[in-house]
Amino acid sequence: MADNCIRKLTVEVCDAKNLMPKDGQGTASAYAIVDFDGQRRRTKTIFRDLNPQWNEKLDFLVHDADSMAAETMELNVYNDKKTGKRSTFLGKVKISGSTFVKAGEDVPLVYYPLEKRSVFSQIKGEIGLKVWYVDEQPPPAPAPEKNDAPPPSATTEEKPAEKEEDKKKPESKEEAKKEEEKKAATEEANKKEEKPPENAPPQTPPPPTPPPPTEVQHPPIAQQKSTQNSEKSIISENSKHMEIESKLFQKINSGKADRRTTAFDLVDPMPFLYVRVAKAKISNPDADSSFFAKLVIGTHTIRTKSQAANREWDQVFAFDKDGLNSTSLEVSIWAQKKSKEKDAATAAEISAGTVSFDLQEVPKRVPPDSPLAPQWYSLEGEGSPGNDVMLSVWVGTQADEAFQEAWQSDSGGLIPETRAKVYLSPKLWYLRLTVIQTQDLQLGSGSAGSEPKVRIPELYVKAQLGAQLFKTSRTNIGFTNPTWNEDLIFVAAEPFEPFLTITVEDVTNGHSVGHAKVQVATVDKRTDDKSEPRSRWFNLIGDQETKPYAGRIHVRVCLEGGYHVLDEAAHVTSDVRPTANQLSKPPIGLLEVGIRGATNLLPVKTKDGTRGTTDAYVVAKYGPKWVRTRTILDRFNPRWNEQYTWDVYDPCTVLTIGIFDNARYNKSGEAGPTKDKDVRLGKLRVRLSTLDTNRVYVGTYALTVLLPGGAKKMGEIEIALRFSCSSWISLIQAYANPTLPRMHYVKPLGPAQQDILRHNAMRIVTTRLARSEPALGQEVVQFMLDSDMHMWSMRRSKANWFRVVGCLSKAAQFARWLDGIRTWAHPPTTVLVHILLMAIILCPHLILPTVFMYAFLIIALRFRFRQRVSITMDPRLSHVDTVGPDELDEEFDGFPTTRSVDQIRVRYDRLRALAGRAQTLLGDLAAQGERLEALFNWKDPRATGIFVVVCLFASLLFYVVPFKAFVLGSGFYYLRHPRFRGDMPSVPMNFFRRLPPQSDRIL
Repeated sequence: MADNCIRKLTVEVCDAKNLMPKDGQGTASAYAIVDFDGQRRRTKTIFRDLNPQWNEKLDFLVHDADSMAAETMELNVYNDKKTGKRSTFLGKVKISGSTFVKAGEDVPLVYYPLEKRSVFSQIKGEIGLKVWYVDEQPPPAPAPEKNDAPPPSATTEEKPAEKEEDKKKPESKEEAKKEEEKKAATEEANKKEEKPPENAPPQTPPPPTPPPPTEVQHPPIAQQKSTQNSEKSIISENSKHMEIESKLFQKINSGKADRRTTAFDLVDPMPFLYVRVAKAKISNPDADSSFFAKLVIGTHTIRTKSQAANREWDQVFAFDKDGLNSTSLEVSIWAQKKSKEKDAATAAEISAGTVSFDLQEVPKRVPPDSPLAPQWYSLEGEGSPGNDVMLSVWVGTQADEAFQEAWQSDSGGLIPETRAKVYLSPKLWYLRLTVIQTQDLQLGSGSAGSEPKVRIPELYVKAQLGAQLFKTSRTNIGFTNPTWNEDLIFVAAEPFEPFLTITVEDVTNGHSVGHAKVQVATVDKRTDDKSEPRSRWFNLIGDQETKPYAGRIHVRVCLEGGYHVLDEAAHVTSDVRPTANQLSKPPIGLLEVGIRGATNLLPVKTKDGTRGTTDAYVVAKYGPKWVRTRTILDRFNPRWNEQYTWDVYDPCTVLTIGIFDNARYNKSGEAGPTKDKDVRLGKLRVRLSTLDTNRVYVGTYALTVLLPGGAKKMGEIEIALRFSCSSWISLIQAYANPTLPRMHYVKPLGPAQQDILRHNAMRIVTTRLARSEPALGQEVVQFMLDSDMHMWSMRRSKANWFRVVGCLSKAAQFARWLDGIRTWAHPPTTVLVHILLMAIILCPHLILPTVFMYAFLIIALRFRFRQRVSITMDPRLSHVDTVGPDELDEEFDGFPTTRSVDQIRVRYDRLRALAGRAQTLLGDLAAQGERLEALFNWKDPRATGIFVVVCLFASLLFYVVPFKAFVLGSGFYYLRHPRFRGDMPSVPMNFFRRLPPQSDRIL
């Protein structure tokens, strides 16, 4: 090419496809900016179109044709500031100069995918471009008008677009004005860029002059080589801008990550399509019509409640995005005209218009972003001129604030019995009633007045709080007032029952002497045993007509806040804090549980009488806090992905997780729950002390439930756990503290009394939670609390027996090893034991250090082979496969029994046989203790005389022989070779077995 040729580059921006919606309304108003060789050109703005078509040609002057192949053209697509909240980036394209083609050739239309500006950008779509260059000879003098005609035309094309945009300038807000000023400055800069090519002399192609300083506001990617100073300043400004922008993105995304870590990091995000229908604006509404909105997505159809015209619905609908079978959403408004002759069910429905959304263009929202503001959309269709609907559509997750109150497609909508809820157990207190004495009792009445003179009355005091009733022992009336000094302990729950009723009963005639009522709200509270509650006198009220005064009773009543009221089985308790808040210590950690989902659940009921189905939900209990997930309807592999947290006050506590099938929600669509009971599908327990701190446990665990027909695997549940603890000192200190509060040891409760109080507490918790809305079923609470652990079960008896055998197996193994040493089964080992015995005798001060060092080494080495955390129920340990059907049926039988007489006779005979073996074992144990007692009490004079003589000679022998020599000789004698050992029992064993027990004196 000759040196006097001028090269021009033409970029035809044709169209773009499938752009990312960025204006908050599901669309985008896109324009393109092209930078090449220090020059910038801009297309017009295509408003509210995700597939814009520009078909504009932008011309650039190539300053150095030889270096054009090394240059890079960059095209950036933006959303116009005027139509959205802020100018947003829609993508960019970089094209190398080596790919440019000459104008004479067939210029192809190439679609380039839009690239991200940073890793955090959300970009999609592609843009179609045609790029070519042309070499022109220097024209004669009048030629510049013709050659430079295209640039003015391009300028004139931009001016109308600018005028149209200026008409829509926001003048009401200062912020919009500032944005407009920046926009105007940008346009002026663009115009200045375009002027140098127009005024450039056509004779010679020298490089143009450096761009003006205003160009720094829009720095190009590649600057001209001749203007080095200007290039450095522009590039430095550009790099600084990009650095600040990247830091801002990192800060925003790190903030989101931190927020997610503390909220839903143990579960998977579940995409939901949210639709918030706010209200509709109807142009000519009928007075007798009500309006509702209908949402249709494929096979999903849901409608809002009916309201009068121009009234707000403000309802949110959440559709599980993975379960959608369509790519479009239709929202329509319907007018419902009530019929005067018939009921409202036959009312005519007339469409007021429809608006459609492409689900691929719905924006995404991730908390902590602010909620998406509803927008007005014009309704399309017949009879809908001037009708609008205000709504917002976005894609979020289960972490969205609107999720809990939204209509949910996977849980049946707005059914109360299928919603996720958090329950709290009532705060429980021990109420201690000390009955001291009574005075001035009026025992006789009417014709029975002489009865006390004939018979000595026998009295007792009965106290009742709610459904709990306890009695004192009986006492006779003598010359003094009846005195008991007995404690009766009740379980009281907040809010308290109004009255504690105290009644004095006469056993001789079966009548009540009188009663008194104590207001529980006035009862004193105490937290320790140092302060004695005050005693009070109450008048006893008999019959209101004949005996308004029947005496008085002296009692002491207080609410004990220093105890912990056990409402679960002692071995699976989840809370050990005292009732009084001032005695509770701060938490030592945090327990986070992510309930992810379940797989392969078995059907437990039929749907429509044709196929099986399961409506599963999960209940987790730790401390007083109960959580219940939402019910996923008609799925055998439900996914909940819900996360909950609890404060941990003691590491040696247990988390209980149960899964159930929901049978309480009304499947017919009527309001209110059904009377069916939920079916249990399985249960897990996690002991926190077996978990490592600050470690996430994610796993799938089998669900096994015990049925009258045997154990059955109902599926698997996937959960995630994390026990976080910030202070190791507090965690280790917890192991040194007593398990229960101080009052349990200062004034302990008896085992039988504690068991009764625990069952009363279970009954109160079950009743209170069953009265919640929605109710947590009685069968659910009882299954979680193991309220039937005290009932007889042959299976549990076998399991406990083999647990004892398993614990004693180590001792039996040591005894067998010692017997092998004693019988020289392995001579080298026996010789080593002889040497060890000599070392112990000669160096006794090394016994304890050696024992503890061996313990340290052995236990430390076992850390590598420790078992994984056991969470699932163990069917083998529970011995569910070793019992028969009748024994399982006996376990599920209620109390009192409901079985036939023949079944009861068989079970009773089996129980008698088992009790007979236990009776024999107890008798053998008692006989050994009685033989030892007979040796010291001269029950057998000859045997005791022999023992006395042996003791005398032993005292003389040990006075002469050193103790070390005696121990060494005894060890060698015990470990002697079998050649020197007899087959008969030893003399001391024969002597002990001949001592007399007392079994011969039992009838």
